[in-house]
Amino acid sequence: MDPVHAARMAGERMKGPWFSLWRRWRGWMILAGLLLLLGILAPSGEVTLRIGPKREGPWPQFRVIPSAPRPGDPVIVEVQDRVPWGHILLTVNGEPAALERIEARPELMLWRWVWRFPMPAGSVTVAFYRDCHEGCRLRGRLALGDPEPTPAPLAIPTKLGLVFPHPERDWKGRAGWAVELTYAQRAEDPDWGINALAARVARHQRRGLRVLVRVDYDRGQTLPPPGDLEGLTRYLRYLERLGRDERLQGVYAYFLGSGPNEALSNRMSPDRPISPAWYARVFNGYGESPVRTDNAAAVLRAANPQARLLVGPVRPYVRDQDGERRHRVDVPWLNYFNTLVAFIDETTRARAAMGQWNPGPDGFALHVPGRPEAARAAGYPEAEEPRLDLRDAMGARVGFQALYDWLEIINAYPSTRGRPVYITSSNTYTPDEGVTPAHNYPRGWLTAAWSVVAGEPQVEAFCWFLDWDPQWADFSLWQGKGRLRDAAAEFEALLGHEP
Repeated sequence: MDPVHAARMAGERMKGPWFSLWRRWRGWMILAGLLLLLGILAPSGEVTLRIGPKREGPWPQFRVIPSAPRPGDPVIVEVQDRVPWGHILLTVNGEPAALERIEARPELMLWRWVWRFPMPAGSVTVAFYRDCHEGCRLRGRLALGDPEPTPAPLAIPTKLGLVFPHPERDWKGRAGWAVELTYAQRAEDPDWGINALAARVARHQRRGLRVLVRVDYDRGQTLPPPGDLEGLTRYLRYLERLGRDERLQGVYAYFLGSGPNEALSNRMSPDRPISPAWYARVFNGYGESPVRTDNAAAVLRAANPQARLLVGPVRPYVRDQDGERRHRVDVPWLNYFNTLVAFIDETTRARAAMGQWNPGPDGFALHVPGRPEAARAAGYPEAEEPRLDLRDAMGARVGFQALYDWLEIINAYPSTRGRPVYITSSNTYTPDEGVTPAHNYPRGWLTAAWSVVAGEPQVEAFCWFLDWDPQWADFSLWQGKGRLRDAAAEFEALLGHEP
């Protein structure tokens, strides 16, 4: 016998019968071990298939009392989980429910939360969220009530929109726009905080609307006071929370503040106005090292890469501030806006050159009010004002055609040229005379303004300020006070007959 072969046989005899069994069945044994390791072969012998990441089991668990509630019934929902989540929330069709009690059994690794609410009519979605102090994360959901009806035909997009739309408004099958507002310093406010915002966003989305959210620092202070780095940190943390919150993933775009050039928007620091440089600093880090990320563009996009960020609107015809980059039409509001866009463009291009992703704006929110009395003074019908190229002594456009002054500046810079614009506030209010739309709206003005917007491809949205708010009756289409009955009728007609 070959010495090498003899040595091999002797070695196998020394290893015993288990080695022979291994050699004969090792292929099947390896496969079984792999199946057990991957969780495919269950200990009971049952075969299951897991696709994707490992799941921790049937948690959370829901219990509903009564099990089949009818509309109007008081409902108790118990949620039980293995993790003692903090900052939890239960929503019913987007509205927060009242937490009744918390029960802890740490020795059993069980925690139970109990909510109570009246059962709504129709299809109801109950959602359980965790870690809402950082932006609510969905942990589990269940459906109650009637099954979902047959999906309605997709709504047809329109540029028409409203600030604070009334919940019962009929949009006539149109996917319009809704503008909402929240305050960073009032994150838990029942009207202006994040939960109230999320509930309104959910309501708008159920109706097919696209939502634009204005984020202010506080009442009377549209951005953090200039130079206040602690205030800036609080503002950015709130933006991060908005971006992370899974209830707000459908927000179409956020815009930072409104009217930063106006003294009334800077009441917390009247001696330190919100300059174009400070606005650009907050927006995308103007004047700071490109490696710094303490700016809105960096923070929001890190929290939610899909989020759109718009530059907030500058108020026309306001002389409270000027700008160092003079526009060809040398008036304060256009100089301010020209300087602001120049600083944002400069920062965008510098950061892009270093390889940063999307450091600039996704568009601009605009304030484009009308001035019907300017048409009357020039000898034209007031309702025709949106179509008229009226100028003041300095050459600035007066009235709705100020839209083209804003577009001229936006399109003058490489990183902002062609960016979409969203008219987030428009009506016929004359602030210097204090005349509200309820007293000066001329029949046909909204239709004329629509004809301008419809023919301008860079304009994505045209929103009337406002639809419904008890404190703003002289502006409300829903309430239809005085001359606003005509404006309300025109808005309805445009929705119903827009091609």
